[in-house]
Amino acid sequence: MTDALTPDEIERYRRHIVLAEIGGAGQQRLKRASVLIIGAGGLGAPVIQYLAAAGVGRLAVIDDDTVSLSNLQRQVIHETGTLGAMKIESAAASVGRLNPHVRFEGMDTRLTPENAAGLLAGFDLLIDGSDNFDTRYAAADAAEAAKMPLVAGAVGRFDGSLTVLKPYETGADGRRNPGYRDLFPAPPPPGTVPSCAQAGIVGALTGVVGTLMAMEAIKLLTGAGEPLVGRLLLYDGLSARFETLRYRRRQADRIRVP
Repeated sequence: MTDALTPDEIERYRRHIVLAEIGGAGQQRLKRASVLIIGAGGLGAPVIQYLAAAGVGRLAVIDDDTVSLSNLQRQVIHETGTLGAMKIESAAASVGRLNPHVRFEGMDTRLTPENAAGLLAGFDLLIDGSDNFDTRYAAADAAEAAKMPLVAGAVGRFDGSLTVLKPYETGADGRRNPGYRDLFPAPPPPGTVPSCAQAGIVGALTGVVGTLMAMEAIKLLTGAGEPLVGRLLLYDGLSARFETLRYRRRQADRIRVP
């Protein structure tokens, strides 16, 4: 795939190209980028939509689930006509309608510690929109081992969070950047965190957090702005409040540094 933008692409991405922080060079970086997304659900749906619209050249999505009626309240990449279809197939059709310049790959599987390294091979960026702790830890460990940036997001009933992980690099303070286990040392005991099916979730919340995840991905791929490395962005939908918490790499004694 050539990096050069066609006349159609130049017109399509004109609003990006006029931005000094992105420009033609940044749009070309998006075109040659390869992004792997875990999940075509509530968070994955807006990530897929906005990265496809932004012109990311290669999008791959890991998901082994099918579209159900209860998904449609928040998983906006799917529709009533796709009920019962594989989510990766529904997502592929949606991306094809949105932007024919994007190469979409669907992976009908789950990311595990055993297959993670193979799945990540050949990609520039990993985005985790999964809904379980086993996948989140496996994704974080694999991305750190592969020295690949990771955008990680999560949502609850009316609240969400996201961060960017690059623990293989050193920050401006000379310290190694923190990893996922510095933020969340261990998963909560089984059964203590209810699923969205049990607790409920407002659909628009996943759009807010998923769109922010797509924004972080675009920043990482183009070099624009300051990604959320070492910062956890929290969103409270009921109070319409954002808060940013800084976190650091833990010391040898595993005590968090304030």
